[in-house]
Amino acid sequence: MLKTFPKGGIHPPENKLTSSKIIKRLAVPKMMNVPIAQHIGIPAEIVVAVKDKVKIGQVIAKSGGFVSSNIHSPVAGTVTKLDKIIDSSGYKKQCIVIRTDVKDESNFEEKEYPLLQEITLSSKEILQRINDFGIVGLGGATFPSHVKLNVKEGTKLDCLIINGVECEPYLTADHRLMLEKSEEIIVGIEILMKALNINKAIIGIENNKKDAIDLFKKATKNNSKIQVAALQVKYPQGGEKQLVRALLNREVPKNGLPLDVGVIVHNVGTIFAIYEAVQFNKPLIERVVTVTGKKMENASNFWVKIGTPISDLIAEVGGLPEGTRKIVNGGPMMGKAIKNTDVPVTKGTSGILVIAEDEASRGEPKNCIRCGECVYVCPMGLEPHLLMNLSEKGLFERASNEDIMTCIECGSCSYVCPSDRPLLDYIRFGKSIVKKLQTSKN
Repeated sequence: MLKTFPKGGIHPPENKLTSSKIIKRLAVPKMMNVPIAQHIGIPAEIVVAVKDKVKIGQVIAKSGGFVSSNIHSPVAGTVTKLDKIIDSSGYKKQCIVIRTDVKDESNFEEKEYPLLQEITLSSKEILQRINDFGIVGLGGATFPSHVKLNVKEGTKLDCLIINGVECEPYLTADHRLMLEKSEEIIVGIEILMKALNINKAIIGIENNKKDAIDLFKKATKNNSKIQVAALQVKYPQGGEKQLVRALLNREVPKNGLPLDVGVIVHNVGTIFAIYEAVQFNKPLIERVVTVTGKKMENASNFWVKIGTPISDLIAEVGGLPEGTRKIVNGGPMMGKAIKNTDVPVTKGTSGILVIAEDEASRGEPKNCIRCGECVYVCPMGLEPHLLMNLSEKGLFERASNEDIMTCIECGSCSYVCPSDRPLLDYIRFGKSIVKKLQTSKN
């Protein structure tokens, strides 16, 4: 029987249009816009100046604090500007603009590393390298990996979970990475197990990726420490708390972390980035991005340098189709529409979704009919209709008491609402205000 989480969840159309498309390498652009805030926490601090020459992988912004991460140059070139540009949030953020050196061959060589299975670094050295090379969570949250792996002495930790779920509709970056880099991912898992001094890991993959499940089962058949678990196809199975519950039947506390129940969860993309950092001294300067949409000519998956304008990706797949209504950074459930295509790819960009008018249009919001559908599908056991009403009316203290900060913003409530109410929009707004209120009290 396939495993899953017991509370809530939905089954939106999968639309995995690019699951059979191998990962191609996108051409390196002439100009790179590299934001200094590509992670949860404090933005990195710029350590280069205009007219500086930089090399591939050079630190251009250093971690600004404990919850922060280094930023490295994705190309060899010249810093032309330190400017504020609009990023995927829609706001202007500090950015380092680099002009690519077209005469430097290192910018254009397709470097393929051989499989390296021997792990020579100590636990301490592994964790330091993850910190130094700017590794963050590539599943969407972009939490600095060295912080997540900073386990306090005395903490009981017995399992590493590898998130290969990719439950968000349309996106296939993780699926393709698992198919094309399975052996490297296995080594990456072993690297983390050594760093954490644990002897058990579980790779969780949804059952709509049977080829990936079979591949990893074959790769781990002689490794008793690494298990592969097939999961029921249900959104949001990839949420950390939902995944821990599905695989280990452990309930992460309401305001807690998987570490509170002896678990650390890492996305497969993060595992691969850790493998390359530890085995080949490669910083996080590129990632896999799915570019997709029902009307796209050549939807596919790409290796993309961090800082590449999204316009380059869209041009590569044939440009915007006629009737395009929205361009979404991420998937349709948790992604956010972007203002323009000059927005750069960041460490957290898992996909670019182009949506046509007929699919993007929202229904006119109507009065709540008290059907309870939003409560039924909420994986966190909340009352989304109530949280929306409280946010709409400015009752933020009560919203806080009703656990609004527990919301994982999966969008299940908005998806099922028969009255087309913008539940998630208001809950996100409410969370932002409650967070500010909580910060001011501290």
